[in-house]
Amino acid sequence: MALNKTVVVDRIEVLEMGQVQVRTATVVDEDGAELSRTFHRQVLAPGDDLSGQADRVTAVATATWTPDVVTAWEAFIAAQPI
Repeated sequence: MALNKTVVVDRIEVLEMGQVQVRTATVVDEDGAELSRTFHRQVLAPGDDLSGQADRVTAVATATWTPDVVTAWEAFIAAQPI
């Protein structure tokens, strides 16, 4: 009986204002039979630091976050009431 824990980025979505939503799945299995699966989500805003992110997440964010997208996001945030 061998327990294995695997953590993978299983979903990457680009939201309306250019935010990148990342879902990470943690799968625990015993001899190939899945025992549990849990999820964690995080949202990265245009211009956020991508250090420590998976290569696929970095690639999607870099392709999405053009200078125009980052500028629009910054303007959107600046317009929000405090």
